[in-house]
Amino acid sequence: MFGCVILFAFLRFFPHFLTFKRHSKIGVSPHLQLVEKAKTLLWNTSKSISEIAFDLGFEYPSHFSKVFKNRTGISPLEFRQSLN
Repeated sequence: MFGCVILFAFLRFFPHFLTFKRHSKIGVSPHLQLVEKAKTLLWNTSKSISEIAFDLGFEYPSHFSKVFKNRTGISPLEFRQSLN
């Protein structure tokens, strides 16, 4: 019973853990999927980077930009500018 309480407390504070573990076992990072979707949105829409970040489920656009840059080597703005 005590183990269940600890597990519940852990998942309550880290709800994305299960999604990450599920995807990492099959070799697909959830961030990689989000970055690919972000590239499509940056290419095909005129939405702001903040709007894209919120659409993808990021609470803070700065976190989205950091994840995007870590995965691609360039910021979302630089990616969008490189398309022109």
